[in-house]
Amino acid sequence: MSEQVPPSSGNWAPVPITEGEWAGWSAWRHDAFETLAGPFYEKIDENGEAVAAFRAEPRHMNGGGNMHGGCMMTFADSAIFTIASRELDGAFGVTLSMTSDFLNPASVGQLIEARGRVVRSGGKTIFVEGLATADGTPILRFSGIIRKVSSLG
Repeated sequence: MSEQVPPSSGNWAPVPITEGEWAGWSAWRHDAFETLAGPFYEKIDENGEAVAAFRAEPRHMNGGGNMHGGCMMTFADSAIFTIASRELDGAFGVTLSMTSDFLNPASVGQLIEARGRVVRSGGKTIFVEGLATADGTPILRFSGIIRKVSSLG
């Protein structure tokens, strides 16, 4: 069962997790779908790199017992915003485009992580590419385009 993400503090910032497996990470509470699908967690690692993660549960699997492709793509869509967080700099954004290449299956219990880089950023558009892994094995290569639409206060 997923750990509970604390309720939002009323702003648009990620909520720090202080207990359990995800202590030291943060999670967003303003996106009901991502909270239901994940929840997905994020942090800046010791190398200054943005990383997103979650633990695969039975509810994330398809009828064949592997992680559902829609779950992988939902996670990747969330991860592009984690990866682009510095470029977003407090602005709200939407996904304009997303591509995904499925590389390997993932199973219940595996740690799913995504890392990547901003390929280009300028004005209101941010281009991101990344790789999701399951216990270190590549499972999904993804790229996305984010459009900044407004600032949040």
